[in-house]
Amino acid sequence: MARGEQQLSLFQQVLKRPWANILSETTPSDQLYDRSLFLAVAGLITFGFVMVMSASMPEAQKLTENPFHFIYRHVAYLMGCGVIAYAVLNIELKFWERYSAYLVLLVLLLLVAVLVVGTTVNGATRWLAIGPVRIQVAEIAKFVFIIYMAGYLVRRHGELRENSKGFYKPIFVFLLFAFLILAQPDLGTVVVLFVCTVSLLFLAGARIMDFLVLIFLGIAMFVFLVVFEPYRMRRVTSFLDPWEDPFGSGYQLTQSLMAYGRGDIFGQGLGNSIQKLSYLPEAHTDFIFAVIGEELGFVGIVCVLTVLFFVSFRAIRLGNLCLSIQRPFESYLAYGIGIWICFQTVVNVGASIGMLPTKGLTLPFISYGGSSLWVMTAAVMLLIRIDHERRLSLTQAVQGRVKK
Repeated sequence: MARGEQQLSLFQQVLKRPWANILSETTPSDQLYDRSLFLAVAGLITFGFVMVMSASMPEAQKLTENPFHFIYRHVAYLMGCGVIAYAVLNIELKFWERYSAYLVLLVLLLLVAVLVVGTTVNGATRWLAIGPVRIQVAEIAKFVFIIYMAGYLVRRHGELRENSKGFYKPIFVFLLFAFLILAQPDLGTVVVLFVCTVSLLFLAGARIMDFLVLIFLGIAMFVFLVVFEPYRMRRVTSFLDPWEDPFGSGYQLTQSLMAYGRGDIFGQGLGNSIQKLSYLPEAHTDFIFAVIGEELGFVGIVCVLTVLFFVSFRAIRLGNLCLSIQRPFESYLAYGIGIWICFQTVVNVGASIGMLPTKGLTLPFISYGGSSLWVMTAAVMLLIRIDHERRLSLTQAVQGRVKK
């Protein structure tokens, strides 16, 4: 059988698979993609659409006098997810490894373009208008930087473990990204990139002294950026005691906490949130988890977090499986995506419950926002592609032994 025929469009395989058997576990020859991961992500995106409908209608009515304004836009974003999923699933992984450096240069140019001709919203210049579509380039930067790191760790693995030069080369690239993203400003994305960078370097076996120096410098830089920027300092102080100024700097967090309090165990019921009625700012974006807590209660929160962390741990497990069959690029890539999804979930939820300062990071797959949804979709489809190629290689190895 020709390789092109054997590698039937993965997107077609996903769509043709009987949904009644989607959770069954079979051998690699019978199942060439991770059904449970695909189902979990599809469920999160569907649930996110329902919650965006619930949380956004009051805000849309207030801003545009059309309660379905954000819903229509979210439907368009979901259509874009389908296109992105089809494209990523049908791109071989060697493409990402071969062109990772070029993708980094492209994203750096886009980040510069944002500062020059970008669109400003609420005092932040983070969006680049391409026709009728606004792209948040910082979201793309997370995706591309993880691909770059995976490729670098494969190419320079020996140098990384033996001397500091190999360790600090990717740090220089990170600093370029960080400088351009902080100029927008967007500290949250920089923190995500830093955590992913440190985690991947640690997993690749970086020397402990270099690792400790990087951690120290990262914490020192974070403190410096907070102390010398008044609005960031206000966020930290309001996070420590939001009730000190409940109608000023602590307003958003206090409203979020009240939403959780009203939710109790089983919630007020879907659509019955009070806080979304112009009390809680960003109810359909950064603080959508508070609306989930109010409407679906503790039970709903646990269910959502369970599925999100299932996706993260599935990615980590995939990294282990790839490493066991000597596919290091795919392994580091899966590790990076898993860490990214997990950490961003922790920061978003932690900010809404008052455990962390607000960082403006979306809840993966659920919050309203085209750029975040598209990039997260691309990341997870890349995971499914990694698993597809891993299973395909195992199938071909079995077939080769049978022929012999």
